[in-house]
Amino acid sequence: MKYILVTGGVISGIGKGIIASSIGTILKSCGLRVTAIKIDPYINIDAGTFSPYEHGEVFVLNDGGEVDLDLGNYERFLDINLYKDNNITTGKIYQHVINKERHGDYLGKTVQVVPHITDAVQEWVMNQAKVPVDDDKKEPQICVIELGGTIGDIEGMPFVEAFRQFQFKAKRENFCNIHVSLVPQPNATGEQKTKPTQNSVRALRGLGLSPDLIVCRSAKPIEMAVKEKISMFCHVEPEQVIFIHDVSSTYRVPILLEEQGIIKYFKQRLNLPIDDQPSDLLMKWKKMACRYERLLKVCSIALVGKYTKLSDCYASVFKALEHSALAINYKLDLMYIDSTELERSTEAENSVKYHQAWHKLCKADGILVPGGFGIRGTEGKLQAISWARTKKKPFLGVCLGMQLAVVEFARNCLNWEDANSTEFDPDTKNPVVIDMPEHNPGDMGGTMRLGKRRTVFKTENSVLRKLYGDEMFVEERHRHRYEVNPELTRCFEEKGLKFVGHDTEGNRMEIIELENHPYFVGVQFHPEFSSRPMKPSPPYLGLLLAATGTLNAYLQRGCKLSP
Repeated sequence: MKYILVTGGVISGIGKGIIASSIGTILKSCGLRVTAIKIDPYINIDAGTFSPYEHGEVFVLNDGGEVDLDLGNYERFLDINLYKDNNITTGKIYQHVINKERHGDYLGKTVQVVPHITDAVQEWVMNQAKVPVDDDKKEPQICVIELGGTIGDIEGMPFVEAFRQFQFKAKRENFCNIHVSLVPQPNATGEQKTKPTQNSVRALRGLGLSPDLIVCRSAKPIEMAVKEKISMFCHVEPEQVIFIHDVSSTYRVPILLEEQGIIKYFKQRLNLPIDDQPSDLLMKWKKMACRYERLLKVCSIALVGKYTKLSDCYASVFKALEHSALAINYKLDLMYIDSTELERSTEAENSVKYHQAWHKLCKADGILVPGGFGIRGTEGKLQAISWARTKKKPFLGVCLGMQLAVVEFARNCLNWEDANSTEFDPDTKNPVVIDMPEHNPGDMGGTMRLGKRRTVFKTENSVLRKLYGDEMFVEERHRHRYEVNPELTRCFEEKGLKFVGHDTEGNRMEIIELENHPYFVGVQFHPEFSSRPMKPSPPYLGLLLAATGTLNAYLQRGCKLSP
């Protein structure tokens, strides 16, 4: 097993996740089996109870793990399926050690950060690195480990110490450290500054880790003189300094790394049994990156949500839309609309914001209402759904988006004026969305219906079934506490809102489709978590096809994309 540790300096959010994913992609293109681990030094057990404004979206895995969004990057780049134990947190490690202490495993010993916490980290990494993540179920050969945060953070110290010890346990030819740093360029001088990188590398060395590669992030391409300066002051060869400037798409990052000789370096440094040249996989990435940059036709989608101030809150949704747009040779124009700005209360408080939000919604080619929690902004989402339904605009509702589509239909088509979800109004006379039987209102962490579940199509006359290749069932990832009330479904179906997909028992409503509409689809699951650059998610692909007016032609071709 070869281990590649990716650390970061100067600032967080520098792009360690994309760089770790890109390194994994390059090594996978050389024919190696690659897995990935993300370490988050926060004390939470998992990401499940975070607000999306804390660390971005909560990504859900097949096994129901609620994890950091970087695991989504790993899955999309490497086309693998990870597990919840591929996300290590301080909370998980301490809980593991404390449980062992209570069990009596350390009887007579003082339990300390060194060696007990650091040993637990190393043991976890070695065990999880062996778990197969590809469809062929073979043990991985390379494990890329990303250490969250920045070097010098107090909460990250036990992990840095664990890897200082681990480099000797694994042996030099099996362990490599890549340090990602920032090279800022102040507007006042326009000069690229190396001092932050020098200080960051010095701090890393002071903690016992020496970088084998320094990846420098910058807004613009870095000059050769800067590379030589970093090489000299950071005690590495010039070819060990890699530059990654801001690019038009993340698909370009593996290509930038490969062009700077990273395959040859890894082959020598880790004694890898590979050729110097990458395989067809990286050539596909090159073609995809070039195609992305040459797209001329534009499709605009309005994303109506409540976490619109930070794009990472809907990272997987954005990627799923982007994958689908790329598949049909369109450039995606994603317009984020804060759902509260569509509400009547905003018109009274700030009419400019209200009219700007509605202008965006009206000019969009398609409308997407993603998942979410809480009552804030739900009336605005209902307004957007009503607009999509009445104006025949292509619409996709995901999780809460589907539930609100049912609420909107009940209010405006069935004339149940107080129809609502019990999440927002526990005393409603028409509870069209209700708590699931197993919902535990006490503990919040890990109490939802999580992970990959099967959805069975109950009819052949379904747009989504055709988009999924006419399969009898699909398996997608879920994350919800509430569901459509199964006792009221017949009333909806009589008026044309069809529940075309159920769970395996037939009790849970999973997919809705509206008759006599170009594309009005709601799904209880989160199909964005399974979308891949070369395998777009069918519900999102359907939205893009309908928004560009090409859905019927696609279905007539037997769900084959035109060349």
